[in-house]
Amino acid sequence: MQANDVRVLKGAAVPTLIVGLLAALVAVFTTGAKGALGAGIGVVLVAAFFTVGLVVVSWAGRISPMAMMAAAVVGYVIKILAVMALMIAFDGVTAFDSRMFALSVICCTLAWMIGEMRGFMKLKLLYVEPETKVPGQGRG
Repeated sequence: MQANDVRVLKGAAVPTLIVGLLAALVAVFTTGAKGALGAGIGVVLVAAFFTVGLVVVSWAGRISPMAMMAAAVVGYVIKILAVMALMIAFDGVTAFDSRMFALSVICCTLAWMIGEMRGFMKLKLLYVEPETKVPGQGRG
C-alpha cells in the first residue's frame, strides 16, 4: 500500500470504529449483551470488508487505471452480495441480536464511506500526469 492509501484507510477506519463503539454502547443499554455482540460483529464485518476492498483497489491501481476501476466495481458487487448473504444467514440467529447487527452494519458502512470520501478529498493528488506527451502537440 502506498502512503496515500494508508491515510485514506486510517481516515475511514477511525470514524467507523468510533461509530461501532457508539453502536455497541447503545446496543448494551437497549438490548443487553446480545445486542452488543451483534453490533460488534457488524463493526468487524464492515471493517474487514472495506479494508480488503481498499487494499485490492490499491493493488490494482498499481497495475493500471482500468484494472483499478474493474477491481473497484467487482469488489463492490462482491461486498454487497456477501453482506446481503450474511444478513439473510443471520436473520434467525439467537446468539446475538440480528437487528443490532444490521443497524451496526448500516451505520458503520455510512461512517466508512464518509470517512473514505473525506480522506480522498484531503489528498493532494494530481489530476493529470505532468510531462505527459499528447499526440499531435508540441511539434512547433
